[in-house]
Amino acid sequence: MPALHGPALANYVATMEDITRSYLQKWEKQQELTWFAEFKQLTFDIASQLLLGTPPGTEGMHLSNLFTTLSNGLFAINPLPLPFTKFSKALAARNQILEHVTKVVRERQQNPTKDALSLLVQAQDEDGNTLSEQELIAQAVLLLFAGHDTTTTMLTWLCLELARHPEVLQRAREEQLKFADVNSLTLEQLGQMPYLDQVLWEVERLRPSVGAGFRGVVKEFEFKGFYVPAGWQLYYSIALTHRLPEIYSQPERFDPDRFSPQRQEHKQYPFSLVGFGGGPRVCIGIAFAKMEMKIIAAHLLRSYDWEILPNQSLDTMGIPNRPKDGLRVRFKRR
Repeated sequence: MPALHGPALANYVATMEDITRSYLQKWEKQQELTWFAEFKQLTFDIASQLLLGTPPGTEGMHLSNLFTTLSNGLFAINPLPLPFTKFSKALAARNQILEHVTKVVRERQQNPTKDALSLLVQAQDEDGNTLSEQELIAQAVLLLFAGHDTTTTMLTWLCLELARHPEVLQRAREEQLKFADVNSLTLEQLGQMPYLDQVLWEVERLRPSVGAGFRGVVKEFEFKGFYVPAGWQLYYSIALTHRLPEIYSQPERFDPDRFSPQRQEHKQYPFSLVGFGGGPRVCIGIAFAKMEMKIIAAHLLRSYDWEILPNQSLDTMGIPNRPKDGLRVRFKRR
């Protein structure tokens, strides 16, 4: 928890902003780009730098490509370890990732730095026990995997919905004008963007990165006449929950004002917005991810325009959910 919340977050703002600026400059030169692929590399650079201590560059790009290969094979229809199959390539990528992460873990055990992995290395429970090397490796891989994949899809859908809804884009842009003279953002300033919060909540609601999740039943209960015993595993639908008409008015409509102080549709029932899960097992990186998205969105809104290029499919596909053709756009400075 300390690595992804509280004082640690304040130390991450400058790095997130520096890496974001470098990508904005690159996109400005490119003029046309596929945003899903670009956001994937951007968020991976941020995750590997802050969580693992691996700076952006050739090594980071290689590691990002390995994670893409791993992701592509996770949900293979025929998970057979035959040569040249997606599943076989995913296994090979996993082994290379573990090899790299093991090396970094051992380096941090010898010489801790300021990244999240170093905080995990030094963490102790109430009895003074530390995480084993295998636990550290598992946690580091999880942080990297979860630390960029879902954030990538949310950013892609954010930019798609803003392009489709110019009135929402304009309101979000006007909110950023009060920070127009600020060169570098702070954690305090990021907390002064309520409309951007509403927009991100609406993206989370309408375009959840993952459509469902699992929870273990620790205590028997009844639900709508069904008896559910302890020990079962339940599948809950994020996508369907977010479209229940008894919670959200016109659920298929992109409407950030449903989260305004006047309406607060998500407050009628507990766990109405669960893109990051909920309860004690809520996503541990929720604050990290939301801060990262706000920094990227703030810079895009202040200084750039983009338009969706024709002749592409924007249908939802894959896990995590994303536009089929990755959202190709024309990008320019305002």
